[in-house]
This record gives sequence, C-alpha cells and structure tokens, in this order.
Amino acid sequence: MKVAVTGAAGFLGGHLSEALVERGHDVVALVRRSSDLSVLSRLGVELRYIDLGTGEGLPESLSGADVVVHLAAYYTFHGKWELYKKINIDGTKAMVEAAKRKGIRHFIYCSTTEVIGPVKDPPADELTTPNPQYPYGKSKLIAEGIVRDSCSVKDGMSFTILRPSGIYGPRNVDDVSYWTITSFAKNSLPTRFIVGSGRNLIQFVHVKDVAQGFLLAIEKPEISAGKTYIISDERAYTYEEVYSILSELSNREPPKIHVPKWISAALILPVEVLNMIAGKESFLYHVSTVRSVTQDRAYSIGKAKSELGYLPKHDLRTGLRDTVDWYVKNGYI
Repeated sequence: MKVAVTGAAGFLGGHLSEALVERGHDVVALVRRSSDLSVLSRLGVELRYIDLGTGEGLPESLSGADVVVHLAAYYTFHGKWELYKKINIDGTKAMVEAAKRKGIRHFIYCSTTEVIGPVKDPPADELTTPNPQYPYGKSKLIAEGIVRDSCSVKDGMSFTILRPSGIYGPRNVDDVSYWTITSFAKNSLPTRFIVGSGRNLIQFVHVKDVAQGFLLAIEKPEISAGKTYIISDERAYTYEEVYSILSELSNREPPKIHVPKWISAALILPVEVLNMIAGKESFLYHVSTVRSVTQDRAYSIGKAKSELGYLPKHDLRTGLRDTVDWYVKNGYI
C-alpha cells in the first residue's frame, strides 16, 4: 500500500515511517523544505514537499497514494490562534479536499486526547463530551469536525480519527514529555515539589505504540473506517507514580514537598512573564500548567483494543527507561 504521511519528518512521523517501511508499505513523506530529513533519508522513502500554510504542493503531492495519514500540525500549548487556525484547521481542510480530488480511499487524522480536556470521571472514552482547555486542543477538535463532515464511504473516501495521549520516546526533543523528563533529570526547580496532592492522573503513550495504532487503522480499513479511537498506555498514573519512576531512572530523590495550587501559581506567574518578555518557552513555567497538573487526564483504550487489536507494548517504566537512555546517550541529560 502506498501511504502518504504529512509531518513525516517530525517525531511521530519518523517513527511511523519506520514502522510502515518495516511492514512493507511504500511511504510518500510529505515534508516542508526546512525539515530535518536525517531519519527519512536513512529509510530511502520518497520525499515530496508541501506547506500547509501556503498550500504549496497540494494536491500534487498525493498522486498515486492509497491512504493519507495527516500528522502535520502547529503543536504547542501556548501559541497564536491565527497559526492554530491556519495550520490545524484550514490546513486540514485543504488536505482533505486535496485527498478527495486525488481519489484517496482512506484519510487518517491524528488528533489528540487534548480535545477531551480534563476528565471529571476518569477514565474518559470516545463518547466523553469534548471540553478542550488549550487552544491547541480546540483547534484539533474543529479539525476533527472537518474530517468527519468531509469524508464518507459513499463519497469514496472514508476517515479514521486517532487520539493519542501525550507521546514520549526517543528522538522527542521539543514536547511536554521532553521538558518534563529532562527537567526532572536535571533537578530543575519546578520538579522539586509536587503541586497539589500528586494523586491526579496523567496518561502517556510511547511513540512506537502510537505507530502501532496507526498501522492497525491503515491495515484494517474495514474496521477503522468512520471510527474514532483513543491510543494510549494501558492505564493512567498518578503524578506521584510518575515522579517515583523518573527518580529511579534519574538517580535522584523524588519530590516530597506538596505545595498548594494557588501558591504554585503565584510562584510561577513572574517566571512566566519574564519568559514572555525574553521570548523563552517552557511548558513547565505557565500558570495554566499548574491548573493542568491538578486535573485528571485518564483514558480508556478499550475500543482500540477490542476493535483493532491494539495492545501497547510499553508500560511507563519500560518506555521511560528507553527514553531516558536515549537522552543520556545523545547529551540531552
């Protein structure tokens, strides 16, 4: 099968391209001209250049493809709405329209569990009413609607939407999990105490397990067509559990001091303001992050398991060991 992958040069895109090649699929990597192509060059996949912001390369880039996997996005939790709209919303619409014009049979969209937002009665599933808290999640929810409204089997192009939770793993060097893991290993100030009780839930997923989810959706279109699936680890973890695992792997004591949410927010606010003035960005230094870590983000993967046969192979301890080893080897910690 010939699979066109937008964002193929990114963190998830590189791992998915590797998995597709291993499975014998032909990969058409849709990338920007400024992309780091080191992983894709080793794979020997076909490169085609696109720009979601300008529409460059669409729909010509999709010629000959059977399936489109749309991963490319403006991914940050503290960005500009005009860019979320331009890339995540309008860019997705342009990709869907280009795919339909080129006769693509299956359009697979990478969304996120952030479209669900904080979970009041964990775990959430695919039927949980979306309530995204960040503009990133809001833009992805709108894009989901575009995909659903624009694709149907009767029109010749089915869709599947996958919602991974927070993705981590080797080669991730600019993401929430990256900042969390490396900051913890370096004993950075925000990781020396626990905001709130530490018993709120968070759920991550190893990048190779996410790639497995996409492979299953691609290779089982008769099942995945018209469906939405959460792709994550088997279970959520409390923040105390996450810190305990990271402590083992980083050879440092876990944080033991609990700080109330309002005090944490008051301490973080001036740092957030100074970072804004200096043009610096770190997910850890935002008042909204204080709110986030005192909410539950836990999800059920029951639907993906029962319908697609999805089975994550990395629990958090195994996956984090793999990730920390890569960060050490490559000088990030």
